[in-house]
Amino acid sequence: MAASEFSLIERYLAAQRLERADVVLGIGDDGALLSPPAGQQLVVTLDTLVAEVHFFAAADPEAIGHKALAVNLSDLAAMGATPAWATLALVLPEADEAWLARFCQGLFALARRYDIQLVGGDTTHGPVTVIALQAHGFVPPGSALRRDGATPGDGVYVTGTPGDAGLALAAAFGKVQIAPGHEAAVRTCLERPEPRIAPGLSLRGIASAAIDVSDGLAQDLGHILQRSGVGAVLEVDRLPLSPALLASLDRDAAAALALASGDDYELCFTVPPERVSQLERAAAAWDCRCTRIGVITAKSGLRLVRADGSDFLLERLGYDHFR
Repeated sequence: MAASEFSLIERYLAAQRLERADVVLGIGDDGALLSPPAGQQLVVTLDTLVAEVHFFAAADPEAIGHKALAVNLSDLAAMGATPAWATLALVLPEADEAWLARFCQGLFALARRYDIQLVGGDTTHGPVTVIALQAHGFVPPGSALRRDGATPGDGVYVTGTPGDAGLALAAAFGKVQIAPGHEAAVRTCLERPEPRIAPGLSLRGIASAAIDVSDGLAQDLGHILQRSGVGAVLEVDRLPLSPALLASLDRDAAAALALASGDDYELCFTVPPERVSQLERAAAAWDCRCTRIGVITAKSGLRLVRADGSDFLLERLGYDHFR
């Protein structure tokens, strides 16, 4: 006999053992009762993942569960928020308990790392798998990282090595071939992105603006520029290209992938010159690279330049769901 909606919720989604003191009532009622800490602002973000659009339906369900939460944690990281709670809506073509068990393993393993309690949600039947996860976090008033604070003279920085997930995705569609020995590493970047929570928290009071890189570095940096009313010069030869990218593509193609591919979930942020020493001290404790790749300008628009000063031409800036 097929499992019911309620038995699936009880057996898998309500089975998380983590219980936070600020959760008065979690899964099992018409809504959750939550108690945000006094003197904190609540940060709320939501991402929706659709099978064959954001993940391959045949991918490891554990990796899908990890990614569903990780992409939301990346948004919290970009705002300098401490993660706390999550809600989950699942659309499933069938009540596949083996799939759901593996999905929950990946989801809850990452949730435990960041002390996140699943406090509610919904499950329903539909033609394809759709995962909508909402994450909640806390920031002290006035300390959230935003997109609208960059000013001329600020340095532009990025964490990690953008483009690795894009390389894995391009290879999956047969557009490129990954150099031998690098396949596993780039596949992990695509399927199990690492949210930059620690860097995001330590950037409070240092970064003037920040965003997570989900749709392409150039395009996402453009959102900072638009919200801040500024421009930027990005030095393409400063991009932190991974050994996998450099071994698999020529440098121009690698740079283009690092600039325009999605699914990186790194942080792009700006820092005023007087706070660079603070950034260097903070970044020394991170478990990822931190690279200065450009500067904010008063002139609007994003200019991509090579080391010799010539323009670097990019066919597209990033990913768009409707193009």
